[in-house]
Amino acid sequence: MAYSDFSLAKVKKDFGLTLDESRNLFAEIKPVLPSETLKTLLIDYIPLATSISTEKARSEFLIAPILAEVRRLLNNQISLFSGNEFNVDAKRGLQGFCDYIISGSREQLFITAPVTIIFEAKKEDIIGGLGQCVAAMVAAQCFNQNQGNEVQRVYGSVTTGTNWKFLFLEGSTVYIDEIEYYIKEVERILGILLQPFQPVLTAV
Repeated sequence: MAYSDFSLAKVKKDFGLTLDESRNLFAEIKPVLPSETLKTLLIDYIPLATSISTEKARSEFLIAPILAEVRRLLNNQISLFSGNEFNVDAKRGLQGFCDYIISGSREQLFITAPVTIIFEAKKEDIIGGLGQCVAAMVAAQCFNQNQGNEVQRVYGSVTTGTNWKFLFLEGSTVYIDEIEYYIKEVERILGILLQPFQPVLTAV
């Protein structure tokens, strides 16, 4: 078993989680203006990625540039991983590949705690990707605990590149945002992505 085998119902049952889907989690988040470079890229890449319309194209042309922008905004004080294995507890199915991982550590050669955000890229089915994302978030929580570098919240997102659904795990409760964001609201998306790194952002 791996992350991709988990539905939302299964991950809830297997790990004793509570789901809260009733809130606008990021209503107070301040928008963050993208760089001119990102603006230019998205002008070219949004129509290209949506025309190709494969998961790989959306991941490369839409998701990766936005996550790279987050790293740039934080003066490279975080690390970003793409397509890495993240094997934490094989007996519980907490193993497999994650599309993207962001760690609060600067170490870029391998994944170190605290793992702060997990992303799963789905071509069409955001809701169907939530179980896989939550399973990886549970793994991140365990990983951080095992490394002695816990964070209060592990964030996650399931995205098509054009649509973004955010959630976070706090203790044994998964909070799933009732709002879905669109890439034309990139200022809001960047603001949410920077939320876990406010102390770093203050220091930059």
